[in-house]
Amino acid sequence: MSELDPAFPSRLSNSEVKFLLSEAIYSRTDKRGVIQACNQVFYRVAGHDWDRIIGAPHKLIRHPDMPRGVFHFVWERLKTGQPTGAYVKNRRSCGRYYWVFALFAPTEDGYISTRIKPISPLCAEVQEFYAEMLEREKGGASPAESAEDLCAWVRNKGFTCYDAFQSHALATEFEARSRQMGCTLDPRLKRFIDMTQAISDVWDEADRMTEAFKAIRTVPMNMRIIASRLENAGGPISAISVNYSQMLEEMTTWVKTFVEGEDCVFAKIRNAVLMGQFLTFASATEREMITAFGATDDAYPDDVDVAHEIAVLAGHEKRFMQQAADNLSSVEREARRFSLSVLDMKRFVTGLSSTRMMCKIESASLSESGTGLTGIVEQLDSCQEEIEQRLARVMDLNAVIQNNTSMLRSML
Repeated sequence: MSELDPAFPSRLSNSEVKFLLSEAIYSRTDKRGVIQACNQVFYRVAGHDWDRIIGAPHKLIRHPDMPRGVFHFVWERLKTGQPTGAYVKNRRSCGRYYWVFALFAPTEDGYISTRIKPISPLCAEVQEFYAEMLEREKGGASPAESAEDLCAWVRNKGFTCYDAFQSHALATEFEARSRQMGCTLDPRLKRFIDMTQAISDVWDEADRMTEAFKAIRTVPMNMRIIASRLENAGGPISAISVNYSQMLEEMTTWVKTFVEGEDCVFAKIRNAVLMGQFLTFASATEREMITAFGATDDAYPDDVDVAHEIAVLAGHEKRFMQQAADNLSSVEREARRFSLSVLDMKRFVTGLSSTRMMCKIESASLSESGTGLTGIVEQLDSCQEEIEQRLARVMDLNAVIQNNTSMLRSML
């Protein structure tokens, strides 16, 4: 009994189509999304005849369980030239399903897509959320509104934007796949993973450091209150308060410029690293596809020129690697700037140390009337120690990023 036969058991529509972890699925479309070429894995897994596939819209394999918002989001990005990765549930001709992590990218004449089999726990989380998206769409949500839900879910997962999510997802799937296949991860890919971990750690350290810094913002006001109570004896404390306020203002500017908000220097480093990682892993997937095309003895119809598809993939892979190198140049430039800025922050911390010592001296000279200053000194002791520790950690991690960037630039 053929899978295309209407009598084919409907229960199989809920079963998964199997394909190997080592396999990659490939297709190329024109700008309208009409399939121009695909590989044998696509042909086999989709379950359609060649004459049904070539010239058909790509929605031929769309599964009804897929939220429209996902495709709306992908197409909107592709229209602006942004390569995009997404988890997709596809439908075989008989109704059975298969999940992929799909890489979509624009070409001169249309789009190409390479897909790998997702096996990480992240895929299960995405599947659960897609079901929620689908229910909202059935309730009347438009594709654009549904796409906004996707972006909101990504942010709630702790990612700053979809680019950060897709970079993490592709690296996670590629690493899990390589591990299960018993393959050694390419050194370039491993270095990017190390860099993104360092980026995440820097962000955590910088965030906690700024929280410790914010905790001492009330110190100048408390000093002024103490000085007013001490009348003439409070003059030195008032002077210390003024100096401290000036340092605090400089530190506030540093935080806003280098580690706070999406326009800060560190955010630029993080975004460039994540995009570089995405492009490098996408390139690795395309190289796998090139190798598979070149190694196969599978027969293709006249509509599919394997040599042409290899040339398209090779040109695209080369562009991806060049873009990854450009992102690394940006990382290198901004990381140097960030490194110099950390030295400025160390100077501010040294100023805090001087303020703390002056407070200790004044507290001792005022005897019992200086008990308020004692509390301030204790607060400064605790916060400064934390700031110094976290600043040192940030410097070490930034050095890791710079070292990996230099190595990667020599390898790309």
